[in-house]
Order: sequence, then C-alpha cells, then structure tokens
Amino acid sequence: MITAAPPPKPTTQIEVVPDRAHLELRWPNVLRVETVVKPELAIDWSKVQPLVLDPASTPISAELAPALGGATDMGKVTAIDLEKLPDGFRLQRLVFQAARKAFAELSHGFTGTHEYLAAQLVRIVEAFLNSDRLDIPSLFHSDPLRRRILIALNIDLVVQHVLSNVTEQNTERLTPVFDEESPIGATGLMRTWYTTKPCFPTTKSHISHLVGDSAWEGHAANIFEKREDVLAYAKNDHLSFQIYYMWAGSRRRYVPDFLVRLAGGTILALEIKGTDSPQNKAKRDALNEWVKAINAAGGFGRWSWDVAFKPSEVQDIITRHAAVAEPAE
Repeated sequence: MITAAPPPKPTTQIEVVPDRAHLELRWPNVLRVETVVKPELAIDWSKVQPLVLDPASTPISAELAPALGGATDMGKVTAIDLEKLPDGFRLQRLVFQAARKAFAELSHGFTGTHEYLAAQLVRIVEAFLNSDRLDIPSLFHSDPLRRRILIALNIDLVVQHVLSNVTEQNTERLTPVFDEESPIGATGLMRTWYTTKPCFPTTKSHISHLVGDSAWEGHAANIFEKREDVLAYAKNDHLSFQIYYMWAGSRRRYVPDFLVRLAGGTILALEIKGTDSPQNKAKRDALNEWVKAINAAGGFGRWSWDVAFKPSEVQDIITRHAAVAEPAE
C-alpha cells in the first residue's frame, strides 16, 4: 500500500514593504567597542568664584574710543555709535578670541591633541560667559551690546579667571569601531526570504510579517502595533543587527529580539527572555556597552536597551523608554 505524502506546509514570503519606507530602522554596524582614555579639561563650577567686570574701572582702548563718544572708561559711556564700532564684537567671536588666548597658554602642557584642546576651551569659555559666574553689577551695562564691549575690553581677565579654574583629567570613553565595508544596516536592506513558521502581518513594521518563533514575541508585537508611542518596530530576523561579545574565551554574536522606534525619539533594542543565565548577562553587558558607545559617538539618534523577563513587563518597558526625549542636536 502506498501512503500519500503529507501536503506541503504553506509558505509565507517575508519581504520589505516599499510603501512603508517611513518605518525603516537604521543602525551602525559595529565590529567592537574599545575603551579609549582621553585627556579632558574639567571645571568645577561650584568652586568658581564670580568674576566682577566693573565698567568704571575698565579703560577704553583707542580703537573703541570714537564709537563710545571719546569716553575714557566704560562707566562714562552714554551712547554708542554703531557705525564707528570696529568689527569683531559678536559674542561668538569673543568666545573664540578668549579660547585662542587660553590655548596659547595651555597647549604646551596639555597631553591631548591641539584640536581636541581647542574645542574643549571654546565650550568652557562659552559656558563661563553665559553663566552666573560673570558678574556685571551695572544693569545699564548688562544689555547685549554693552556687555559684549565690556567683555572684549576685559578679555585677558576672563581668560586668566577661566584658566585658574581649569584642570586636566583622564577620562575613559567607549568608542565604537565601525565596519568599514558595511557601516550602516537598515531594514530596507533585508533580502526577501520564505518560511513555513506561523506568521503575523504587520502594519507598523517595514517588514511585511513577523515570524512567530514564540508566543512571547507575538504578544510583544501585538503591544507594538496597538501603542501610539511606538512609531515603528522590527523583529531582528534576517536583519544582521548583531552585538559582538566574549564568552568562554571566544568572540560570539548576540542578536537582540526587537528594534523599536519610540515617540520620544529613542530607538530601543529589546530582548525577550524567559530565564536568565551568566551567558545572557554577558550579552546584556555587551549591549549596554554598545548603546553607551553609540550615544557617545553621536549621529545615530538616542539608543537604549532593555530586557523583559515576563510578558507583563513589555508595557512598562515601552512606557519608561518612550518618556525619555531625544536631546536636540
């Protein structure tokens, strides 16, 4: 007796949906994360004494005198002739002028690159000029134009005051090393593939279907589809989003379960786990380092990660991460 062969299982085509390009998720492909020690300038603002710029004791230079009515000190200035005012009194120019003077004094003893030093000095000087540590007692001289002129005439005092409060310290930074051959991954790069596993059609994913490898994943996808604070998501299946980690002396690949773009701007790498283990902890440690390195590098949006050990935790995880807004560029 010949037994008939069982009917073939239905096959589903998993593909990128071109009309959903706005749901595309992108990520950097990172080969490894390195810890780099960099010298950094630091300033403890709580210990910085106010610098008082007194207009009455600020002499006016010959260059500025014609624009200020021939006054000999800033305390006697009543009117400013803008047409006679020399170029170079924009606040940003003053910041660079002060930073350049500070750079000349610090560059010989600083262990970092000159470009790195200069960028830090600009940031610190700018912060000082905008802080309450710069005290101009005369309200008359606190308007933007008079304030800029007063700072320009006292630029050497500003530099010395800032430098007296700056220290150098070594800081550790996590730095990603990108895959030069394929630096960026994206859902739009996924190749069409086929499966006989149970599948669920999607509406908030760039990918046509979610393959149900577990009931938990189906539960999570159902939450993503219904919540307004989830803008887009993708199951990390055939996407090649992976985190490298070390375990038992060898380099391995870890594939988080989901990528989720949230309303606050955060991109969440979410893992669904029923049980925990030392190896799973090693994976999470690597993912945590990856997220810190990418956020520190900038240019890829704000990333976060989390793990759900029970289905009931998914809702709270989404709520928590969606509440964190992406910082402005």
